[in-house]
Amino acid sequence: MISLRNVSKVYNGNVKALDRVSLNIDKGEFVFIVGTSGAGKSTLIKMIYREETPSSGQVFVLGKDLSKMRRREVPYLRRRIGVVFQDFKLLEDKNAWENVAFALEVTGTPKREVNRRVTQVLNLVGLLDRRDAFPNELSGGEQQRIAIARALVRNPDILLADEPSGNLDPKTAMEIFNTLERANIYGTTVVVATHAHDIVDSLRKRVVELRGGTLVRDERRGAYNH
Repeated sequence: MISLRNVSKVYNGNVKALDRVSLNIDKGEFVFIVGTSGAGKSTLIKMIYREETPSSGQVFVLGKDLSKMRRREVPYLRRRIGVVFQDFKLLEDKNAWENVAFALEVTGTPKREVNRRVTQVLNLVGLLDRRDAFPNELSGGEQQRIAIARALVRNPDILLADEPSGNLDPKTAMEIFNTLERANIYGTTVVVATHAHDIVDSLRKRVVELRGGTLVRDERRGAYNH
């Protein structure tokens, strides 16, 4: 489903973010990408939804070679990939329901289908009762769960999360990861870049560790530290 083959990424001519990384992620997996700040985690996540392209090597996602993908094809790829950011990126002038629905409305989804799917994902993240609340009326954890609902509402094959609990307290962070785990149980492939030691140690998923842009560990049922 996701395959990086000898991928390197160099910024500004000499800053190496990834160095000859090879990685395969199968359908239905839940994978943590760990490492210190600057290890290359965010760059790897961006490679998967083609926010970045490699300086060398190949990235295959959902059967497509992203290095050969034309710019006009990228939006169609991203319809099959949900992305969750640390800073939520919710629209402040829309309530929770509208923020989630917007992801479907921009693709022309019929209103009845929008209603069905938004109800479904707000139930999944446990916030249907907060449907009318605006972002400034939601806690940080609730905002992040709405962001996850928005990422899931198009039934993506892949869900990517870049430090989704970075601004949250430990209890709320665990709730966020439990939500991601539920999405995985329903069949979505989940890839999470995180510094959350305790959560990685608790959930015991596949752990891929980057260090200085190099893949140094790939462990089934791993912990944050080897």
